[in-house]
Amino acid sequence: MKTLKLLLIIAITGTLFSSCSSVYNDSLDTYQPTLENVVSGYDIWYVDYHRTVGDGDIPYVSRAFTLSFINGILYANNNIVDIGRTGNGLGIDVGTYNAFNGLLETNHDRDGAHDFEVTVLSENEIRLYNFRQNVSYYLIGYNTNNFDYDQLFYENIEYFLQEYRAWGKIETVGGTPNAFDEENYLQFTLDNITTFYSSQDNFGTQVDSIQWDYEGAYEIFDVAGYEDLKILTLNYDNGDNEEFELSVINDGRVRLYHIKSDTTYDFSGKIFIQLLKSEKTVKSAKDLVRNNNRKRTKIERKTKIRRNLK
Repeated sequence: MKTLKLLLIIAITGTLFSSCSSVYNDSLDTYQPTLENVVSGYDIWYVDYHRTVGDGDIPYVSRAFTLSFINGILYANNNIVDIGRTGNGLGIDVGTYNAFNGLLETNHDRDGAHDFEVTVLSENEIRLYNFRQNVSYYLIGYNTNNFDYDQLFYENIEYFLQEYRAWGKIETVGGTPNAFDEENYLQFTLDNITTFYSSQDNFGTQVDSIQWDYEGAYEIFDVAGYEDLKILTLNYDNGDNEEFELSVINDGRVRLYHIKSDTTYDFSGKIFIQLLKSEKTVKSAKDLVRNNNRKRTKIERKTKIRRNLK
């Protein structure tokens, strides 16, 4: 879609779309883009949820990684898995919108009607403010052909790990024997971004039959100087601790490098959880309830120095 050339003028003048659908600059006698021009000016808007301000919540926004406003239809990517492919990159149809009366009026299929005042901050950045909930969301515009999907994975990796009901070990390479060699399945619960489970069940065990042997708390750290690497620590309730370098191979496979033993483990996602689908398309009532409750929280990660340079 065509990038709007006059958005920067709006940012400089601090124009707020609050009372009319098109704006004129009297001093320059220049026509400014309409609100519809602004919101439809990019294929997708990345919801930078970690910058959200306010104590309120609009559920469909706090679940979405990207939003799109195309010809009156509201689209959202609520999953990281398959992002860029679902709906040709736009995600799924989740409702409608109206941008012709000065407010961005949205009507979500489940969450209902919510209105936003829109402030243009830069050529490809806007702020959505909902006065009823007193919450502001920051959105960054991209066209699908130049969106950095890898960055989205790493910025929201806690939520990516939750999009499978389990992760099964599929390959072990190198290293010295250690206790983690015996653990074949991991689960990162949808309930929060801190709890994990692990299992020593045999390869090939059906996910519903897995017996979770261990439980604990996990934390993910940024790595100084690296955009495509994280540190994952597993802190077991029994007092054991394991530390890994975590990297994403693709949207169904992750790699854990066990720092102490110099062992590399590859895990594959088992049973993808599609978020915010209708009851008819969700495989079980359990998944439906968990999906509806899954909202993002703001994440402030600590940073670690990479200790083992391979």
